[in-house]
Parts: sequence; C-alpha cells; structure tokens
Amino acid sequence: MASRTATELVHPDRTRLRFTAVLAALSDPVRLAIVARLADVEPDGELACTTFALPVSKSTQSGHFKVLREAGVIHQRDEGTRRLNQLRRDALDTRFPGLLDLAIPQGHEVLAGW
Repeated sequence: MASRTATELVHPDRTRLRFTAVLAALSDPVRLAIVARLADVEPDGELACTTFALPVSKSTQSGHFKVLREAGVIHQRDEGTRRLNQLRRDALDTRFPGLLDLAIPQGHEVLAGW
C-alpha cells in the first residue's frame, strides 16, 4: 500500500479534531465500512490495510485511509511492511460523544451490502 520511506504519518491531536473534517471523512461508504471493521476489533485491536476486502483499487484504498487518518478518525503505524490501523474511539467519543455510535451501524450496513 503506502511506501515505508514516505513522510512521517501525522495524526491530529484530540483537541484539534474538527467536526466538519470528521463528518467529511465519515461521509463515504468505503470509509464507513473501514470504521465498522475497526470497531469490531476494539478496544486495542489493529488491522493491516491489506486485510480489508474493499471494492476499490489499492491506490483508492490508500486515499481512503489517508482521509480517515488526517481527520483523526484512525491512527496508523507502520510495522515492517504492514501499515496497521486502529480506530481512535476515545478521542472521538471525548470530542464528539455519540458520533461513532451512529456511524458504526451505518458502516455495518455497507459491509452487509457488499
């Protein structure tokens, strides 16, 4: 997926999460599905990018993960040749209580439709 020699992964601090950016990140069905899958492995679970069976190309997948990371919805870290993803539930629940409780079931509906 992503080059391991690329620039450092940047994640916004909890206090800098913007409601509009998070909503924009959650507005796409593919990204909602990613969030739902990550919610299934909470609280400390991580999934590699390659474990998501998404109906889009690898480059498009990378773009979706980037949008989620830059909005503060997920945390990513590199481990060897894998990029691991984790839902930032604590940060999102603190800043926007109940938002993920609404979004995750929508993501499960997307997954069920694939």
